[in-house]
Amino acid sequence: MKKFILLCLVLISTISLASAQPKVTAEKVGDKIEFRANGNLITSYIISEYEKYPFFFPVNGPSKANVTSMRNSLYPHHSSLFFGCDKVNGGNYWQEGLERGQIVSLRADILETGGEKAIVENECIWKRPGADAPIKDKRKISVSVPSSEKYQIDFEISMEMLMDVTIEKTNHSLFSGRMDMDLAVVNGGTVINARGEISEDGTFGKRSPWMDYHGERMGKTEGMAILQHPSNDWYPAPWFTRDYGFFSPTPMYWPENDKNIILKKGEQINLRYRVIVHTGDHEEAKIAQEFVKYSNE
Repeated sequence: MKKFILLCLVLISTISLASAQPKVTAEKVGDKIEFRANGNLITSYIISEYEKYPFFFPVNGPSKANVTSMRNSLYPHHSSLFFGCDKVNGGNYWQEGLERGQIVSLRADILETGGEKAIVENECIWKRPGADAPIKDKRKISVSVPSSEKYQIDFEISMEMLMDVTIEKTNHSLFSGRMDMDLAVVNGGTVINARGEISEDGTFGKRSPWMDYHGERMGKTEGMAILQHPSNDWYPAPWFTRDYGFFSPTPMYWPENDKNIILKKGEQINLRYRVIVHTGDHEEAKIAQEFVKYSNE
């Protein structure tokens, strides 16, 4: 009888844990894919043919408030959370102006939805008028909810060189986040790396496996961290940071021997990033411990 009661308690506990785990869904809605946890919007991945590149907006935290910024008059090329690059074979796949270069979604397939995570696979071509496409990429996006205090976006990208590619030195490159102005350093926020260095002065050009940007608004502290996986090319890439809210691991601004980056036709670049949107500061969110866990995956 005791064994039966114990078994029932275990089953009840298992069912309770399962029911408490948020169900994460991915659904195509027009020209975007919406990721939700128990119906609450985490982020939308926008894949419109009229945009410069695919990007995430909004990027909501557990407070249900967006932590990123969607462009402004000074920086119209900062689209929340995105991947792009300037100065690729004479094209610009970062700043405004589709005629200068554009990263276009060819397909976006929902691989998993309704479980502990939602997964989307997206294939893109880098193109511009009057020139052959230099790069084709495949992206895997996985969204999950590790806890009630964290949302997680895993972004993996494999870039195939369709021809010999030259990337000139540029600060406009690769995976980037633009924080909401309320959370920026200029408004009392904090940007901090793995060594505890802070602000633009302390973090600009420094190599670090991760960076966290957080601040206080409406009486709550919340923020977003970007983690680089140790398997990445150029790991750990130095960071381009701005006190107005921009941060990005940017190897193209500090190329080896200060020379152009040359990639041969058929060569592949594989990059993995983890974004953690969290309540509290970097210590309360345990970003250092999260990186250790991520680095072992």
